[in-house]
Amino acid sequence: MLKQRVITAVLLLLILLPALFSANLAYWWGLSLLLMSAGAWEWGRLNGQSNPVSLLLAVVCAGACVLSWDSGWLVSQHAQVWVVLVLLWVVGGSALLRAGPQTWGHWPRALRVPLGLFLLWGAWLAVAQARWVGINFLLSAMVLVWVADVVAYFCGRALGGRLVQRKLALTISPGKSWEGALGGAVGVLVLAALWPVIDRHLAVDSLSLFSRLQSLSNLTLCLAALSLSAMSVVGDLIESLVKRSAGMKDSSGLLPGHGGVLDRVDALLPTLPMAMMLYAWTL
Repeated sequence: MLKQRVITAVLLLLILLPALFSANLAYWWGLSLLLMSAGAWEWGRLNGQSNPVSLLLAVVCAGACVLSWDSGWLVSQHAQVWVVLVLLWVVGGSALLRAGPQTWGHWPRALRVPLGLFLLWGAWLAVAQARWVGINFLLSAMVLVWVADVVAYFCGRALGGRLVQRKLALTISPGKSWEGALGGAVGVLVLAALWPVIDRHLAVDSLSLFSRLQSLSNLTLCLAALSLSAMSVVGDLIESLVKRSAGMKDSSGLLPGHGGVLDRVDALLPTLPMAMMLYAWTL
């Protein structure tokens, strides 16, 4: 399993990094579009759709992304879209997590399926526009999620259950602890404090999200970093909830050793739209 995970990770990096650093934005936009379309296919399967219908959902998702691309949405601000997406994640996500996985399957598919497609489209729009803002900006938002996840894992392993007896979300993801989530938040705060230093001392193509927020105030930077860290946890838990409701361990087997696309990007889905909303506030 470890060998498979490493091979898949290396292959993904060989594909993603050239697209990320290419001067032609179309490479990154197109590659991320394919990944989100694959996520739409997985979303259909997680919600009881047949494979042909799930493939159709992938086509619909890709079509919506292409239409946005063609309409110039990737290089123009749409602050209202980010607000709607963030509200959906904050309000809807909180309600869903309180209700638990047993509730999700009772929602009509006519609501669940398009809701997922809309959130995937919004995440693609965010990751595409973040790359338009700049590589450094996009990396700062994505690394935040990875730091939150990695630090949460190690803090959870070392301290899970020792400080807070109650699990973070026992019926959804029994392995996650409050110690892990809080450790991840601390890791994000450290990252948010260090990255602006990098911006000041290295030649970067754009200001990071953290430098932009710090330009408002240090308090704004801290509150935003904590909010983004919390949203990464929400994204992770929501995908776990949907998988548990569907009785599936992974969203698919598209990425050997890692599961599916949604398993890799779940924490990014709410975090990137929030990052773009915060970016719009700094303009």
